[in-house]
Amino acid sequence: MSVDTPISLWETSAQEPEMDQPFVGDAAVDVAIVGAGYTGLSTALHAAEAGLSAQVIEARQIGHGGSGRNVGLVNAGLWMPPRQVAEALGPSHGPGFVELFSNGPSYVFSLIEKHQIRCEATQTGTIHAAHATSGLRDLQERHADWQRLGEPVELLSRAEIAGLTGTEMFHGGLLDRRAGTINPMGYCRGLARAVVAAGARIGTGARATALRRDGTRWIVETEQGLVRARYVVLGTNAYTDGLWPELNRVFTTINYFQLATAPLGSEAAHILPGRQGLWDTGQIMSSLRRDAGDRLLIGSMGRVIGTADKGLSRRWARKRLVQMFPELAGVTFEEAWHGQIAMTPDHLPRILELAENLFTPIGYNGRGITTGTLFGRALADLIAGKPRAELPLPVTDPKPVRGGSIISRAYDAAFTANQFIKSF
Repeated sequence: MSVDTPISLWETSAQEPEMDQPFVGDAAVDVAIVGAGYTGLSTALHAAEAGLSAQVIEARQIGHGGSGRNVGLVNAGLWMPPRQVAEALGPSHGPGFVELFSNGPSYVFSLIEKHQIRCEATQTGTIHAAHATSGLRDLQERHADWQRLGEPVELLSRAEIAGLTGTEMFHGGLLDRRAGTINPMGYCRGLARAVVAAGARIGTGARATALRRDGTRWIVETEQGLVRARYVVLGTNAYTDGLWPELNRVFTTINYFQLATAPLGSEAAHILPGRQGLWDTGQIMSSLRRDAGDRLLIGSMGRVIGTADKGLSRRWARKRLVQMFPELAGVTFEEAWHGQIAMTPDHLPRILELAENLFTPIGYNGRGITTGTLFGRALADLIAGKPRAELPLPVTDPKPVRGGSIISRAYDAAFTANQFIKSF
């Protein structure tokens, strides 16, 4: 199925074609999966490869949620430094989790190669840029952590980061050679193609309206029919609705917006010449990357206010780009969009068991590509019979965030104010 307007630039620039997979009616499977984003598709792919039958149920089209609106950075690790992650998870899961997520980009790129997914995959690393001297101190500590683990993460001087980015705006940075960039919708559609080739089913345009238990099986109700399954995985993350009571209260939601310029051709050749993706250490983070069409994509926390050619977000984006690259004073924008991020209080994701044989990985904190891919594989392994001790995280019960809706509104107000202040 299609929507009236593209949800992002990625929907129209992806080389992988849109896959309309209308829901065909009642089904009985080993695992029913709600959501055709990275998590749901990875779960279905790995379940099918393990010999399990799987049905993906998607309310709109493949990649409609955060997967099709992503920045496209395939990062290693979490927002938190690895030492803090290991300490938070303890000796039973901490070291293994850090190692798993250190190798996360390699696994994503291996799937891209295995299934020949056309998603502009570029494995030249990502850059974490210091917006100020305080940010550089934080990056120096992160660098020391990664060096202790023997990972290929380099500390960049001010001159070195200027050479890699084309701007002298940053005080230094980290170059993580494990990481890279993709067209996020291309990756999502390519996973869907691999899911179907592996023998699993995808049903788009079918919103899951109810979940109920019937003996040893779950029944997922949709307006188009029922799916009966031994297991259910909810792969909805920040786009979780009221399907399961209170689940959308276990995280706070923030928006992240992006604007894409018109193709700049040779004008942009000196900007991120290695095509690394970049994000900075600002408290209200911003990002920058150059896609295969030589568009610059710039973004930050918050909603799009206005459109690509007028309004507050466009003014913010133009001001920010010209600060970095004065030669782009006449830049124009062609697309503007935002997506939702599910944030947890401790910045760690969760694997929740909502009831017997009903699981959801949730709270990706802006690291959806690697987290969704890895957690989908992990849940497929669990359903196929692997012990729970081999999951990346211990399975926990849902705990609502106190005052979550108020916190989300406060974030939104702060991000809107930031756009306004930095637009003039």
